[in-house]
Amino acid sequence: MTDTAPGGKCARLDQVSKLFGSFAALRQVSVELELGRCYVLIGENGAGKSTLLRILAGLLRPSHGTVRVFGMEPHDARDRIGYMSHAPMLYDELTGQENLRYFASLYPGRPCLSPAEALRQVGLDPELSRPLGQYSQGMRQRTSLARVLLPAPELLLLDEPFSNMDVESVSQMVELLAGFRQGNRTIILTTHQREHAAPIADWVLALKGGRVASFEPGSPTL
Repeated sequence: MTDTAPGGKCARLDQVSKLFGSFAALRQVSVELELGRCYVLIGENGAGKSTLLRILAGLLRPSHGTVRVFGMEPHDARDRIGYMSHAPMLYDELTGQENLRYFASLYPGRPCLSPAEALRQVGLDPELSRPLGQYSQGMRQRTSLARVLLPAPELLLLDEPFSNMDVESVSQMVELLAGFRQGNRTIILTTHQREHAAPIADWVLALKGGRVASFEPGSPTL
């Protein structure tokens, strides 16, 4: 049975460690994450932020400990998870809509937003004819987010969504994410710049050396 009630649990990690050879990327991480919240993961390079996100996405398995997303193993919950990696995973020679048409084709038989609707949801013109290689960094990041939104996921996992953005683009992205948080959709994002995500952060989880250094309430203003 999955937990979808308001205020219920979106994900739980219990004593999770992840080893790469002799290197421990995560060390005995235990946290519970609620539905409809925005969690911001902070920490220096190598702290374990991206590894934690990939484990929640079902792309990596923990070496020790247990993980549940919507009460299931992460790989069993993939239809309900949207994962945006630090790499754009888009094709520079295609337009935004052409990119999304391709990615929509990877979900045969599954209800999805239309490419045009996904682009509109992130504030982009579906009819923009320029190839992605001519987009600004902010537009590229929003196109990446539109790709993640295609299958209408309930959990958004975003790795450095503000990467290389100017101040105006960051503000636009934050406003978009504030809207997507509605309706019990949960957002977990990583960033090196905590101040960027402060307006929407319900909780801030700091990692250091693969361990939880702090887990504190944020002060969302949006």
